[in-house]
Amino acid sequence: MSRSNTKNAGHKARKRFGQNFLQDQGVIRRIVRGISPRQSDHMVEIGPGLGALTEVILDESNALDAIELDRDLLPILRAKFFNYEERFRIFEADAMKFDFSSLQQDDKPLRIVGNLPYNISTQLIFHLLQHCDCVQDMHFMLQKEVVDRLAAKPGHKLYGRLGIMAQYYCEVEPLFIVPPEAFDPIPKVDSAIVRLVPYKEKPQTAKCLATLQSVVRTSFSMRRKTLRNNLKQLISAERLEELGINPTHRPETLSLSDFICIADDIYLQSQATDTAL
Repeated sequence: MSRSNTKNAGHKARKRFGQNFLQDQGVIRRIVRGISPRQSDHMVEIGPGLGALTEVILDESNALDAIELDRDLLPILRAKFFNYEERFRIFEADAMKFDFSSLQQDDKPLRIVGNLPYNISTQLIFHLLQHCDCVQDMHFMLQKEVVDRLAAKPGHKLYGRLGIMAQYYCEVEPLFIVPPEAFDPIPKVDSAIVRLVPYKEKPQTAKCLATLQSVVRTSFSMRRKTLRNNLKQLISAERLEELGINPTHRPETLSLSDFICIADDIYLQSQATDTAL
C-alpha cells in the first residue's frame, strides 16, 4: 500500500500498473493508527510496492501476505524482508483474479489493506466483496470520488451500483483525505482512506444475490432514465406500484431495501413460474 523512496530504490512508478507511491510518513503513521494491527492478526496487503507500510504492519502483526503484480518489485521486497521468515509471504499475482479465501488459515479472518490503483479500484472492490466471508475488515487508499461513491446515500449524485453493493456487504466508513502531494508521482486527484467492515449478519438479505445484482446493475444502466424504462424487461410498472415503488422515479432515489424488495419479488415470481412448468 505504501510505496516510498522510489527514486532511492531505483524503481520508477509505472502508469500501466496505476502506481502512485505514498511517501508521506505522517500519512503512513495515520493509516497504521486507523488499521490498528495486532500480533494475532493475519494481514493481507494489495500492492505493497517498496514496503514502507509493510514494514510497520509486520512489526505490529503476526503474519502478512503481499499480493504484487509488478515483478520488478518482488526482489526488492524479498531482500528487504528476508529476515521475517515465514511471517511474510509474497504472491506474484493479479489481485483482480486472486482467490483471497485461499490465504485463510485456521479460520482466522483476513485484514486486507491496499493502495488500490485508480484505474481498477471499482472492479477490484467488487471482486473483494465476493470474499467477505473470510474478511474481518478492509482499509483502502482510493480516489476520493470512489470513497464518496462507496459511502453515498440515496439521492446523492454519486449514489449507484458500487455504493449499494458495498453497503449490502459492509459497513462503510470514510476515514480521512490524503492530498496529492503525499505521493510520487503526484496524482491529479485527491485520495482518501476508507474502512469496510463486512457484516457478520447482514441487516438485510436478498433471497437471491444474483437477482439483486442484476436489478441494481440494470437500474443504473441508464441512470437518467426512470425505473419504468430501465427495469421493463424484469418487472412491470404496475408491479412496482404494487410494491410501493414509484416507477417514474430514477434509480438513485431508491434505498437498498427498495432494491432488495424488487429483487425478491422478481426471484419469487421466477420460482413460481418454474414450479408451474
